[in-house]
Parts: sequence; structure tokens; C-alpha cells
Amino acid sequence: MQPIRIGLLGAGAMGAEHAYCYGLIDGAEVAGVFSRDLARAGRLASESGARTTADVSTLIDDPAIDAIDVCVPSAAHAAVVVRALERGKHVFCETPLTLDPAEGRRMRDAARRAGRLLQVGLLIRSIGGCGLVRRVVETGEHGRLLSLTTHRLGSYLRAGAPDHKDHYSDPSTELMTFDFDFAGWLMGPPRRLVASAVSTPQGFGEISALLDYDDGRSATVLASGLMPGTYPFRVGFRALFETALIESEAVFSEAGPPSVSLDVYPQTGKPRRPDVPATNPYQVELERFVACVRGTADPALLDVDNALAALELSIATQTSLSERRPVELG
Repeated sequence: MQPIRIGLLGAGAMGAEHAYCYGLIDGAEVAGVFSRDLARAGRLASESGARTTADVSTLIDDPAIDAIDVCVPSAAHAAVVVRALERGKHVFCETPLTLDPAEGRRMRDAARRAGRLLQVGLLIRSIGGCGLVRRVVETGEHGRLLSLTTHRLGSYLRAGAPDHKDHYSDPSTELMTFDFDFAGWLMGPPRRLVASAVSTPQGFGEISALLDYDDGRSATVLASGLMPGTYPFRVGFRALFETALIESEAVFSEAGPPSVSLDVYPQTGKPRRPDVPATNPYQVELERFVACVRGTADPALLDVDNALAALELSIATQTSLSERRPVELG
């Protein structure tokens, strides 16, 4: 079986994670790495024997490359994704897909025209605890899902903080997109959204969004880039069902894997910690992408339309904040 040959665009932290994961996936090979910093690209390429380039066209135009993996900053996604699709490549794009819904639709339409995959790094869908909640929703074993509360807290907007990123946008896209997708995966599209925020001279730094469903359910999404630099990045959720609550949190240290808790609190009896295998969700989603390229997995889970639905909620959040009103959703 010939390996799926990957052209990796970007050699930062996410590009490094993807390169590492591809090295663990049977039937995948990083064949080339693009970065404006060739020394950084060389460090990623050294283990796989991939070539390096500072010209993105070298990989996109190479007929020997089967797929392009996009880990460059979000503002640059649309141009390289559309070009790669038009060159007949399958594409995996990191989240956020884009900061502009019109660009996102252009990317999706390019994939449909080319008959190629455009998969998006909707990481929540590859995390074991989140998948458990999805299965509980589907089986109905704890009744109806009544509400979802999520938090995603970091310090990336603070200069000098360990996770500071100059090129990141506000939390509505950089952080909340993941949890908007989680809410949509579990509960479907909301009817309206209203948001509030802590403002800084640079813009919104901490945002809360309430998603309202006409049937009485709700989801609350909180994200912050204003935590102190000493505060470890953490994400978590509480899913309240009619007869149970499922709660999880992951706390990230500067080195090593995150510390993850996952607990089920039933209406009666004792709380329990379900046996969910510890897996790297980046590896899980990239394994799925490779399988989709081979035609052995369903691409619907990470399809670009899911990313567009989450992006629309990010944009609705920005509208609610700027116009100080609830936003009615289609």
C-alpha cells in the first residue's frame, strides 16, 4: 500500500504536532514541509526525510503530493486551501478555518468543485470524553441533554505570557469556535445568541455567549485570553442531562500531556469515572483524515460545513457584542 504523501504548511507548534502525529500513522508520510523559516522546517522534516521549502507552491504544485495539511496562521488559510484544492489535493485545515465566513464558503465551494476533501481540525470531536457525551446523547441513557456549559481559559492576549500569540484574533474565533462546534454536535443549531465581554484596549479579551434553543435548552460558552501568565491553560465542560451530569476538565502544564478529569454524576448512586482510553486527539483526527483520503472512513464528521456552522456563531458573537443585542439565528 502506497503511503498518503502529505505536504505540511507551517512549522510552528501546530505544524510540529501534526508532523509528530503523522509519524505515528501507518500509511502516512510527510513528504515536504513549508515554512518561511527553513531552519524550523528542517527540524520537523529531519525525522521523516521530507524536503523543506520556503515557497508554498513547491508543495501545492507537486503531483507526487496527495494532500496538503494547513497549519499556517488563520488569516492565510483561504488562499492556500483554495489553491491546493484547485491543484487536485485533499486538504486538512486547522481551526479556525478562517476569520471570514465568505472566505469559508469559497473554500468549501472549491472543494466541492474539485471533488476533493476539505477536512477541518474540529478537535473536540476527537477527544474521548467529548465523544462519550455524544454517545450518551445518541443513546438517551441519561435522558435529554438539558444544558451544556464550557470554558476555555488562557493568557494568549497578555504580552509575555507563555501562550502569547501576536497573530491570534479575539477569543470568539481563536477559542470559542471549538466549543460552538461541540454545542452544535450535541444540540444542533441554536435559535439565538447573546454575548457579553470584558474589553481591553486591544479589543474583547474574555467573552461569554449564551446559546438559546426554542425548546428550553441552552448552552453557555466562556473563553478568555486574559488569565494571568502563571495560570495554566485549561478547558472543560459540564453536560447536564435529565438524570445525570457529565463533567470534564483538562489542565495543561508547560511540559507533558494535560491532566484530565472526567466524571459522571448520576441522580442516584455514586459518581463514577468512566474508562475512556487516553488518546492524542490530534493523532485521532489525522488518522481519520488519512482514512478518508483512502475512502475507508466517513468524511462527514470533520467536514468543512461543520466548521462553517461554528464560525457563524463566532461572527454572531461579535455582532452581539458590537451592537449590544441578541442575534437571531437562521
